[in-house]
Amino acid sequence: MTAIIVEDEESGRETLKNYLASYCPEVTLLGMADSVKTGVELVHKTKPDIVFLDVEMPFGNGFDLLEQVGECNFEVVFVTAFSNYAIKALNLSASYYILKPVDIDELIEAVQKIKQNKVKSNQPDHTKILIENLKNVNKLSKKITLPILDGFEVISLSDIIRCEAQDNFTEFHLVNGKKLLICRTLKFYEECLTEFDFVRVHKSHLININFVTKYTKGKGGYITMSDNTHVEVSPTKKDEFLGKFV
Repeated sequence: MTAIIVEDEESGRETLKNYLASYCPEVTLLGMADSVKTGVELVHKTKPDIVFLDVEMPFGNGFDLLEQVGECNFEVVFVTAFSNYAIKALNLSASYYILKPVDIDELIEAVQKIKQNKVKSNQPDHTKILIENLKNVNKLSKKITLPILDGFEVISLSDIIRCEAQDNFTEFHLVNGKKLLICRTLKFYEECLTEFDFVRVHKSHLININFVTKYTKGKGGYITMSDNTHVEVSPTKKDEFLGKFV
């Protein structure tokens, strides 16, 4: 596989270059760039399989680069310092990312996943979904990529009524009555979705407040959802939930 690095800090570029040479022999580095402008030019010139892309750069960010490139016929591995905004966007689209300082194991894992997906015909278009989400002003028009046993499904947030914990899995309940059991914890999806009108009301329940039809008082009380299910509210979560309707 061929790759380029777009990173504004020279030390970051050199570190990643050396790691790729030492630990990812299947990747051939075609070049490096230090800004959005030079990164776009390098993408068009080299047409790589993978772009290792810094999220925050002077005079723009990695997302700006993706918009300016146009059609993205490559996979992106984002390299970023921890940022709630960036990480939530990346998690929603199931994009590949590595936190700074770069961890060798995370780098190897990202490259291996891309290598495996290249031989599959049903790989998700992470980058396209990510760009749609970033550009979309309407929160519930955003989408999330959910990994399932034989591939993935792209779901609009407006189609999710609630999520329920099933041990280390999460069961998604959708407006069409469909259920999806996803191999990730409810805590993971809580962190992804709480700014998009979802609220954790119980250790086992994350709900979309747009589908609440009734609240019944009690110690914690319970919620009736649009699919006529009753969801218990923990006493410790009661005030947070009711605060969404004040």
